[in-house]
Amino acid sequence: MEGEKGFFSVLAWFQHTALAQEIRGGTWSYAALEVVHLIGVACLVGSILAFDLRLMGLSRGLEARGMMRHLLPLAAIGFALAAASGSLMFMADAVALAANRAFQVKLVLILLAGLNALACHRGPLSGMGAWNRHVAPPWAARAMAVFSLVFWLAVVACGRLIAYV
Repeated sequence: MEGEKGFFSVLAWFQHTALAQEIRGGTWSYAALEVVHLIGVACLVGSILAFDLRLMGLSRGLEARGMMRHLLPLAAIGFALAAASGSLMFMADAVALAANRAFQVKLVLILLAGLNALACHRGPLSGMGAWNRHVAPPWAARAMAVFSLVFWLAVVACGRLIAYV
């Protein structure tokens, strides 16, 4: 209990900083951050969706390696935008958000999606040359793509649910 009180004390301090107060009380601050966050999420999830569908076996005529080279930087930019804007929005109401179950689940899902991506890049994607085009990806790549889609779509759903839970 003592550690939890300390954690929430730090969060309370964050949400009382001048930056957090400006985000919360500024005319356009929070709204602008939401727009940046949505653009980041769209770039991230859109890129991942396209690549995951390829990994699941759709559009086998498209070169998987080329898609990865094209989409991975866009996904990284989207993640950076979403993480930065999301962190700033978090500061504005840190105590309530940290206690929000949908927010908590969203963070766990982002962690799981990241671990899945890391495992996929170290595993099936490292042997992509054998199935780069016109060949079905290995079952491990397809399974990880399904998990990726489920995790990221659930992240989006939890993000929307934060306001209602």
